[in-house]
Amino acid sequence: MITTLVASSKGGCGKSTLVTQLASHWAQEGQRTVILDADRQGSSFRWASLRPDNVPGVLALEGRRKALQQLPPDTQQLLIDTPAGSGERELEPFLEQASVLLVPVLPSSFDLHATLAFIEELQRINRIHRGKLPVALVANRLKPWTHASQDAVAQLAEQSPFPIAAQLRDSQAYVLLSALGKGIFDYQSEQVRSHQQDWKALLRWIKRQH
Repeated sequence: MITTLVASSKGGCGKSTLVTQLASHWAQEGQRTVILDADRQGSSFRWASLRPDNVPGVLALEGRRKALQQLPPDTQQLLIDTPAGSGERELEPFLEQASVLLVPVLPSSFDLHATLAFIEELQRINRIHRGKLPVALVANRLKPWTHASQDAVAQLAEQSPFPIAAQLRDSQAYVLLSALGKGIFDYQSEQVRSHQQDWKALLRWIKRQH
């Protein structure tokens, strides 16, 4: 089983989008996919409950510590959505379980500053410090044609000890699909496939760590 832990020091950076889009990909791949939603907002849990019958189902559990004991034995992909502002104390119940840790970050000065401080905190976590838990950043809601997005990615690459595993373009498609309990991997139109390309580098990174 691969366990993908998604965490950030800020709210509104796209944690639940990251969790639900990856879940839709692995579900479409035929893998038994489970979301453990530890965020009080419950966005990922609600998304899974909205999935229609014509797409592969994703099981969602509320993110209490004991929820890890409720995982179906055939689970192949587990995604953990954590509360905004999580530090080591909030992440502790999930750190030993995690195969990889993803940190989404938006291209703004506030988000970059908060993320770099969060990265320093992550580096003090024993399992990460010992190199036992791979960590990667996901640059989210980018407008690649703007200097702001280009500068943000360059600053992250320069100052972070962790790699940028993906650069995801800003799109209303994620907002619209989340309200339907769907992801971009549930569709195969030409327009959606262009967005799917943004995720290939991240999926390859996760696979390499496993």
